[in-house]
Amino acid sequence: MTDTATEPKINGHANPQVTLLKFAPEPEPDTTTAAEPTEDAAEAVDRPDNPLADWLTVPDLPVLPYWARSWKSITANTAALGRVCAWHTRYHALRVPKYAVRMTLLAFKGAWRALRGLWPTLTAHDQSAPVRALRAQVKAKPDDIELAAQYALAHRQRTLTRRWRWSAAATAVAATTVGWYLAPPLLQAGMTLAAAIPLAHLGRGDDVQLLDTATPPLRVDMTAQQLNEALRASGLLKAGKGDDDGPRVTCVMGPVRDGRGWSVIFDLPKGGGKTAADVLAKRTTIAAELGVDEIQVIAARVRAAGGGHAGRVSMWVADDDPYLGEPNPSPLVKLDKFSVWEPIPFGQDARGTRITVPIMWQSLFFGGLPRRGKTFTQRLMTAAGLLDPYVRHYVADGKGGADWMPMKAVAHRLVMGAEDDAVEALKAMLKELLTEMERRFVLLRGLPVSVCPEGKLTPAIVEKYNLPVIFVTIDELQEYFTAMEKDDRDQVINDLCRIARRGPAAGFVSNFASQRPDAESVPTKLREIITLRYCTQVVDQTSSDMVLGKGKAAQGADASVLSEEHKGTGVLVTGPASFVTVRADFLAGPAFAELCQRGRVLRQKHGQLTGDAIADVTAAAEQVGFTIAPVLSDCLTVMRHTARLHTVDLLQRLENLDEDYGDWDAERLARELETAGVKRTTKQVNIGGKNLAGYRREDLEAAVPPELLDAR
Repeated sequence: MTDTATEPKINGHANPQVTLLKFAPEPEPDTTTAAEPTEDAAEAVDRPDNPLADWLTVPDLPVLPYWARSWKSITANTAALGRVCAWHTRYHALRVPKYAVRMTLLAFKGAWRALRGLWPTLTAHDQSAPVRALRAQVKAKPDDIELAAQYALAHRQRTLTRRWRWSAAATAVAATTVGWYLAPPLLQAGMTLAAAIPLAHLGRGDDVQLLDTATPPLRVDMTAQQLNEALRASGLLKAGKGDDDGPRVTCVMGPVRDGRGWSVIFDLPKGGGKTAADVLAKRTTIAAELGVDEIQVIAARVRAAGGGHAGRVSMWVADDDPYLGEPNPSPLVKLDKFSVWEPIPFGQDARGTRITVPIMWQSLFFGGLPRRGKTFTQRLMTAAGLLDPYVRHYVADGKGGADWMPMKAVAHRLVMGAEDDAVEALKAMLKELLTEMERRFVLLRGLPVSVCPEGKLTPAIVEKYNLPVIFVTIDELQEYFTAMEKDDRDQVINDLCRIARRGPAAGFVSNFASQRPDAESVPTKLREIITLRYCTQVVDQTSSDMVLGKGKAAQGADASVLSEEHKGTGVLVTGPASFVTVRADFLAGPAFAELCQRGRVLRQKHGQLTGDAIADVTAAAEQVGFTIAPVLSDCLTVMRHTARLHTVDLLQRLENLDEDYGDWDAERLARELETAGVKRTTKQVNIGGKNLAGYRREDLEAAVPPELLDAR
C-alpha cells in the first residue's frame, strides 16, 4: 500500500493492515485516504496473529512416490514385477520333481516325529507314573490290602485308557484308509497332499526348508551404501574421519527396481561444493565403482520443472547393455503419409522410451566412424520427408555408393560421387538453393501479417503458394571438401553456412554427415551453427566433441564410450544441456527404396514431382515395373552429371557404386551393355582433349524403350 492509503472500516473501526512478513510490527492505521486492500493482502494467511500460519504455508508435498507418479512408470514397474514372478515360476517349476522327493522324505520324517509325539498319549504315559509308584509300594508292603487295591484300580484305569485311545486311533486310521481307497484318483491325490504337507512341515523342523532359495540372477545390485561408496571413490563426496564415513547423499527415491535395472534419485550433500554436472562428468568412474560398464549408467539432472535443483541427480543402472539386441524397425515403414511439421520418430533410449526429433527450423549434423550406422540413421530424416508430398529433396552423396541411389525416384537434385563433374553439380545445386532461399524471403516479406505472422514458412503457406519444405541432405561432406581447390572450398563452405543459418526460416532443413568432422574436413564455423547433432562411435572424447560440440563429453555426452557392437546407436544432442543416447530405428536399404517409390507416387498425385526425378529414366522404369538391365541402370546413374565418360573412369565409378564391378574389364562391360541393348554410335569419346574409348549417355538412354521416355 502507499503511504496515503487507509484500510476500509468494518463496523466503524479501521481494519488492521495485512502484512506478508512474519512477526512484522503492525503499522499504525492511516486514515488520510480510503483504498481497497489488494487481493493478495486480503487472502494472506502468513500473519503473526494466525496460529495456523506455519502449517498453512507449508507447500503441498507429493502424496505418491516417484515411481507411481506417471502411468509409464507404473507400467514399467508392473512389467518388471511380472518378469520377476515369471522367473520364480520357471525356477520352481523345474524343481518340482526334486521338491516331490524331498517332500516325501520329509513326510516320512514328519510321520515318525508325529508317531513319537503321540506315543506317550497312546500309552497313557501320564498314568504310568502312579502305577509304577504303587507297584513299588506293593512290593515293599505285600500285606497291605488297601495299597494293593489302589494299585489294582490304577492299573485297570490305565489299561482302559490305553484300550480306548488305541481303538480311537485305529478306527481313525482304518476310516481314512477305506475313505482314501474308495475316493476317486483326484480326491486321493488331494487327501495325500493334505496329509503330506503338514507331515512334511513337521519333518522339516527349523534347519531344513522345502523349497530352494530363488535368487533372481541380477547382474547389478545397488544399495544406498554402494552408491555413497561409489560417489566417495569418485571424489564427489568427502571422506570421513575415524568411524564416521563422511557426508552422504539423500535418496529422494530408491534405489528401487525399475524395469531392467535400478533407479535412484538423490541429492548431493550441501557444503561439498559438488553439483549434478560433476556427477555426470564422473559417469565412467562411478560405473567402475559400481562394477558395471559406463554404457549401463544413465544419469541426468533433475530440473526445476521436475521438482529438482542443481544438486539433484536421476540415475538408472541397467542390468546389462541396454543398446544390444534386435534392432527396432522404423515405424515410418507402416505409414502411408507423414507431415514433417510433426516430430520425426527417431529411436529409443536405454529404457525403451520413444525418442522423436522435431526438425522444422532446425539443422542436423551426423558424425561417427564408418560402418556404425551413421548413414542409416541420417536416412531416417529423409525417409520421413519422403512420406510428405510437400517436401522437396536436394541430395548429395560424396561417396557415390548405393546408400542414396533410391532417391533418384524423388530427389529434385541428386548428386552422386565427388568427381569433377559431381563437384560442379554440387556447386550448381547450392547456387540454386541460395536463389530459391532469397526468392522465398522476398515472398514472405511481402505477405500480410495475418498470413505470415512471424515472417516464416507455415503449412498453410506451403500449399497455397507452392513453397514445399526443402531438405538439403549431404552425406560424406568431407569428400567434397577434399576434392576441391581452396577457393572453391571456401565458397562452398560459405554457401552451406548461409543455408544452415538463414534457411530454416524459409523452410530449409539442412542434414549433413561426415566421417571425419575435424577442422579440415568440416570447418568449425559450419559445425557450430548446426542445432541438432548425432554421433555414433568415435575413437576418443576429442572426436566426440567435434561432432557434438565443445565440452559435451565433460557433461556426459560422450560417443567414445560406445563399442563396435553398438551399430545404429549414438548420442543425440538437442540443446546446450540436453542430450540422450539413442538406439536409432532400423530402416534397411530395400525398405528405404520402397519408401522412395511411395514418395514418387505421392508427389505425382499432388503435382510435386520435379527436377531430376522427372528426367530419371531408371526411376520411371521402376515405377511402371519395367526391368532395365542392372548394368545399364548403374551406368546411367554414375553418368548422371556428364554426357560422355571414358571406359576406365566408368569402370572406376561402377566399382565405387558396387564392389561386384571390381573384376570387370572393358570387354566385359561392352559385352554386357550390348546385351542390354546399347548401340554405340562411337567407341571413342573426347573429354578434355583426350580421345579414348568411352561411352555417350545418349547411347545408353537410347536402349530404353521410347514409350518409357515419353511417359516421364
